Amino acid sequence: MKTKLRGKVIVLGNNIDTDQIYPGRFLELVDPEEIGTHCLAGVDENIAVNFKRGDIVVAGTNFGCGSSREHAPISLINMGASCVLADSFARIFFRNSINLGLPLIVCKNISKLLNDGDEIEVDIEEGTVKILSSGEILNGDKIGEYAMKILEAGGIKPLFRERMNH
Repeated sequence: MKTKLRGKVIVLGNNIDTDQIYPGRFLELVDPEEIGTHCLAGVDENIAVNFKRGDIVVAGTNFGCGSSREHAPISLINMGASCVLADSFARIFFRNSINLGLPLIVCKNISKLLNDGDEIEVDIEEGTVKILSSGEILNGDKIGEYAMKILEAGGIKPLFRERMNH
């Protein structure tokens, strides 16, 4: 797993719920690539179309609120988001994302400091975000040790498979 990520950001607002991240009308889809093409369709139908693999989603407070729909982080992963940064996350969404292998970092006020298209560098292990245009470094919350192990394994299922094989 790469722990240093670099990409352009798309900035979303507050209270983006799981139905906005992955609308219920697409729940019948099973192909992960197709699921990714509908990511954030509840915010704007064109986000996934214009999103470049490896770029970064930035949001305000309470990102991922609503249902415990695992399709939300699955769609972000398959849209190509390398990580998600937000002022805060809904607890269940945070846990689902880590368990599926999507890195998330809480970084207070980040949604107010960045604009669409800004390029940043994220250090997942340190919980830092560097704004490349200014060189400013923001300190987010570090991911816990066990959550890092899950991410490094590619998700909780691969982690348990690895443990069972040893």
